[in-house]
Amino acid sequence: MIHRSIVRSIQSKMFGGKAIIVLGARQVGKTTLITDLLLESRNDFLSLNGDDSDVRLILSDVNIGSLSRLIGNNKILFIDEAQRIPDIGLVIKICVDRLKDVQVIATGSSSFELLQTIQEPLTGRAWQWTMYPLSFQELVNHTDLLTQQRLLNERLIFGTYPDIINNPDSQIDYLRLLSGSYLYRDIEGAPGLARPDLLEKITQALALQLGSEVSTMEIARLVGADRLTVEKYIHLLEKAFIIFRLPALNRNVRNEIKKGRKFYFFDNGLRNAVINNFAPIHSRTDIGALWENYCIAERLKLHAAKENQVSAYFWRTTQQQEIDLIEEDNQAQLFAFEFKWSKSKRGKFSKTFLNAYPVKEKCTISPENYEEFLLPQD
Repeated sequence: MIHRSIVRSIQSKMFGGKAIIVLGARQVGKTTLITDLLLESRNDFLSLNGDDSDVRLILSDVNIGSLSRLIGNNKILFIDEAQRIPDIGLVIKICVDRLKDVQVIATGSSSFELLQTIQEPLTGRAWQWTMYPLSFQELVNHTDLLTQQRLLNERLIFGTYPDIINNPDSQIDYLRLLSGSYLYRDIEGAPGLARPDLLEKITQALALQLGSEVSTMEIARLVGADRLTVEKYIHLLEKAFIIFRLPALNRNVRNEIKKGRKFYFFDNGLRNAVINNFAPIHSRTDIGALWENYCIAERLKLHAAKENQVSAYFWRTTQQQEIDLIEEDNQAQLFAFEFKWSKSKRGKFSKTFLNAYPVKEKCTISPENYEEFLLPQD
């Protein structure tokens, strides 16, 4: 079993007077993580699944009496796929406020706000984690650094969802299943989603623009929709943990891009499945974008695991000067990174940028040194 980095953090918050909420895309391992955690040391928990219609019915009109009877003598209430339960926020609120000796654990494959399932505010009542596909650090800890370095090309094409790692002979089948029946399942139930067919087209358009600045006007023309609809659907894709955005850094330079944004996929394999391209590295024309996506997504996982407060940006001017990734830590220090797949290429850091921003560190990330970028430096 591959150890997940957030387990220790979750364990430290158990029975601390707040709910524990673990969010993340479907099939990243949320259910397995919580189930294993409970089975290792407890037998006094009630496990419910929001995908079950009878569970949704029971919890749709809940009060303190009915909830107490349902939980009985159990000390832990585990609700899987909690985003499927109408007004799940009320259930969690009652448990936290009224059932002080019961620990609530809820997992969801989309932000609860996506389906408007939280009407009761949980501010101050819950600890929350986001769970991602397996990280480079988790895989290195499971095997060793050399093994994972040898598998780099495979990770760039097939990604790191647990089923992909555990079933190396069926990677394409699993990715096609994931990108088909699972990918849009929660989004398609979102209020106001008038054209579900657009989701696939917009996701494909974003996949094909990987690593490039995205114009929602251009995507709107490509998919035959208006700009506001495209922006709304992109927001839904973000809430379902399929993609994430990098905004443009703009503070000092007159001609730098002010409102630009790039979008990346949390997993390379899912991105490739969306465009149905599993060609090997040596024949890819998009290897630069794949490398950039992999490094930035893995860096996000690293910061999440270490609970670092880091803001991420890209930087570009109207003259096409660009920095792939800018990180700003909680001390307002800036770190600049360029991503180059070719080991012989070195990133060029714009003098305009370096003169305008006090950068603490700048570095080109290639297959020669990426492990230093993706593993914690304690």
